[in-house]
Amino acid sequence: MTDIDAVRDYLSGLQDRICAALERADGRARFAEDVWTRNEGGGGRTRVLRDGAVFEQAGVGFSDVSGNALPPSASAARPELAGASWRAVGVSLVLHPLNPYLPTTHANVRHFRAERDGETVAWWFGGGFDLTPFYPFDEDVLHWHRTARDLCAPFGETRYAEHKRWCDDYFFLKHRGETRGVGGLFFDDLHRDFERDFAYLRAVGDGFLNAYLPIVERRRDTPYGERERAFQLYRRGRYVEFNLVWDRGTLFGLQSGGRSESILMSLPPLVRWEYGYAPGPGSAEARLQDYLRPRDWLSELPAP
Repeated sequence: MTDIDAVRDYLSGLQDRICAALERADGRARFAEDVWTRNEGGGGRTRVLRDGAVFEQAGVGFSDVSGNALPPSASAARPELAGASWRAVGVSLVLHPLNPYLPTTHANVRHFRAERDGETVAWWFGGGFDLTPFYPFDEDVLHWHRTARDLCAPFGETRYAEHKRWCDDYFFLKHRGETRGVGGLFFDDLHRDFERDFAYLRAVGDGFLNAYLPIVERRRDTPYGERERAFQLYRRGRYVEFNLVWDRGTLFGLQSGGRSESILMSLPPLVRWEYGYAPGPGSAEARLQDYLRPRDWLSELPAP
């Protein structure tokens, strides 16, 4: 078995485990699966859960796609990729809960390899996970980042701080001057040691449920009304803005001839925009703004 086939098998199983756990957490809805193929090479499985007791929409996609040439934007940034064939495997998910007190979340783990004349010219791992609350709870933010810190610990003292900072920088809406949420982990182009880097990919992939499901259990039944729902839909607009304006994965997928339905499953099922919206001073909605900036959560927030 080749290295990339080993990664593929892990990621395929990861999709199965995450979907099973999310179905148990939801308790009502089930994932519908859409198996697809790509004309240039490869395919995938897109799974979407809708109108659940917990999740208004949850998408978990697995892909194993390949091609004979990369889009010009990719080869321009990485000249060694010009004229190379490539293969990319990954799992990506976005969960849009129904309850405004339960955060939206995203996770992605992926591996890329390029060859020319039978020789590997580039390979790397990438991924991470991040949390986007509408009504943040310090307890949830601390749990999220402690889980991220702990899974990073076996990979060096600086791994959490570096990949936490990378997440803050990547998920920053420059046109709004705010982060997409409270961050987490983000990494790309990790290619120092295959076995160690693959182990880290697995730690991130396996750690996602440990980071998110306890928050689901704490917030899923929190009472809410029309005001909270309206604010949730408004803030979902920021999620759409980031994915369509700044996200490199969305851009690469569309430019490389990817499947639009699978790429855009990250978008929320319902969203609203409001011109000039400003929350009332001192309101629960105004409180969110203090969380939309890079912060050292583990030292700034008091322990619960």
